Amino acid sequence: MKMDHDAAVRAIGILHVLREFDARLAGTPPLDLDLPGSDIDVLCHAPDPIRFAAILWREWSLCPGFSLHQWTSAGRPVVARFHAHGWEFEVFGQAVPVDGQMGWRHFVVERRLLERGSPALRAAVMARRRSGAKTEAAFAQVLRLDGDPFEAIAALALAPDEEIDRHLARAGYAPGAAPSP
Repeated sequence: MKMDHDAAVRAIGILHVLREFDARLAGTPPLDLDLPGSDIDVLCHAPDPIRFAAILWREWSLCPGFSLHQWTSAGRPVVARFHAHGWEFEVFGQAVPVDGQMGWRHFVVERRLLERGSPALRAAVMARRRSGAKTEAAFAQVLRLDGDPFEAIAALALAPDEEIDRHLARAGYAPGAAPSP
């Protein structure tokens, strides 16, 4: 039986085991935007990829679907995937502090948008996700952001609240606004 994502995270103790790597949950489950196939993303600051990989192997290599990879470019991050308690986990470790990782920046912006926007924003994003859009693309479509969705969402990472509010208002998702067609 599938646990809720918080219970699954607690059950395997992943944030505790990886605390020295500043492990943080990201992705759609903590935003309440997950779909049946969504995974639980854990982002880590792993300046020593060998030590990081060894801990991942020690703790979760016996889990179903376990795989461990290291990219050959872009700073050589380490990625582990495995299944536990009805969820797929994806653990991403990079030599970049978590606050500077693109996955974290996207998560923070999406959380801010949901917090500052009307309830209709979540419903519109979920509708796009259910039709097959990735999370960043769903937000970009709903907010009518131009260009590459990943870049457009990342560009909002350091935006002040007023700019976030302008994007929400323009798309009809400011608190109290009715979405425009």
